[in-house]
Amino acid sequence: MKKIAKIDQIPLNGSKLIMVNNEPIALFNLDGRIIAWDNRCPHRGASLADSHISKEVIQCKFHLWKFDAKLECSVENHAIKIKSYPIQLKDGYVYLDERTDSL
Repeated sequence: MKKIAKIDQIPLNGSKLIMVNNEPIALFNLDGRIIAWDNRCPHRGASLADSHISKEVIQCKFHLWKFDAKLECSVENHAIKIKSYPIQLKDGYVYLDERTDSL
């Protein structure tokens, strides 16, 4: 596991963009639930860290595509998936599982 951020650096109902092995990862704090997604929107590659964020939906600002934060897919088409990363929270930090194949 690799320490990637302090939990308090991720604003409540906001995001923090980090880079891990040249991969942009968006960390989201959805009412205290932390998730880690590939920062690139699957539609046109826009930054998801700059999205409109609620506790259930992350909406890309570029073309307004909406993604379900729990199902990790497009609200309109569940076949369009968001790449997520396994994380753990411990002692106020976010840790990323470096065994993830794509990192």
